[in-house]
Amino acid sequence: MKASCAALSAILLSVSMSAISVSVMAADYPAPKQGDWIAKDFKFHTGETMPELRLHYTTVGEPSGQPVLVLHGSGGSAASMLSPSFAGELFGAGQPLDASKYYIIIPDGIGHGKSSKPSDGMKTSFPKYDYADMVEAQYRLVTEGLGVKHLRLVIGNSMGGMHTWLWGEKYPKAMDALVPMASQPTEMASRNWMLRRIMLDTIRNDPDYNGGNYTSQPRMMKYAITAYGIASIGGTLAYQSQAPTAAKADEIVDERLAAPVTADANDFIYQWEASHDYNAADGLERIEASLLLINSADDERNPPETGVTDAAMKRVKNGHLDLIPASTETRGHGTTGNAKFYSEQIRQLLQTAPQRTM
Repeated sequence: MKASCAALSAILLSVSMSAISVSVMAADYPAPKQGDWIAKDFKFHTGETMPELRLHYTTVGEPSGQPVLVLHGSGGSAASMLSPSFAGELFGAGQPLDASKYYIIIPDGIGHGKSSKPSDGMKTSFPKYDYADMVEAQYRLVTEGLGVKHLRLVIGNSMGGMHTWLWGEKYPKAMDALVPMASQPTEMASRNWMLRRIMLDTIRNDPDYNGGNYTSQPRMMKYAITAYGIASIGGTLAYQSQAPTAAKADEIVDERLAAPVTADANDFIYQWEASHDYNAADGLERIEASLLLINSADDERNPPETGVTDAAMKRVKNGHLDLIPASTETRGHGTTGNAKFYSEQIRQLLQTAPQRTM
């Protein structure tokens, strides 16, 4: 139970970079290396320009390997993709993304980790960014900053999955294969956006928030985050197994409310509001790479029963959907954080996806 709470916090909140050193000691892959690159005169979709946008990144493996871009979820960073359940299942010797063969690039998205973000000092004066801005920054980092002109694979989870769809549409010749996970290419809407909107409005309407000029983190923030997390991640069967009584349910809630909130409120609001205008539906026919969509049947944010994902996938030329069956072992939207459910599917994709050039 405590492990599931920790996993939720890792997805929803900023993760300490100390997690990198812990995962390295436990993992069978080369030690990650960190770096920073400055994108000059970065123009946002709003028309605002930052003279210098800092983009932090982590790499695993050597530049001589086949490049793979890994994209994290909302509130995460490269550290959240170096967990034993993800990197430990994929990056090791003989595993699908063996770092002795692949050059793994994991950026901290705009507003996340050690990349430029509101809490660096600009607060609410920081330009409003969206997913298109984040993807453009990733592209500039990969091509200009690291000199990589073609990727073997782009893979991302949750927000990173939505970014992966945008990569395939905006830069269709830049990769051989795409693996969006815990995502769908349709408009941010329905319960997914409703819950995000309520969470963000709760934080903004806390008097402690003070229009973004707070002296301490808003007290209602932990309640907003906890409510959103329980409503949108965890898995129905898993919750029933973990909390079959009111006492057990109270215990989970108490544990989550007791966990410290490490995210900065302005950073957090920017991170989650960036999804508001996401909609990859119009560009599906532009995708050229082999695409494997990995979702879970119990995903609360991307429920398969609506049929919108199935309809969208019919428009993807080389696309396939792998839907992980719901069970007490899955965690709803959080299922894809554990690569044991799909590592072999990724291996098969890389064995069959044609190698292309720019």
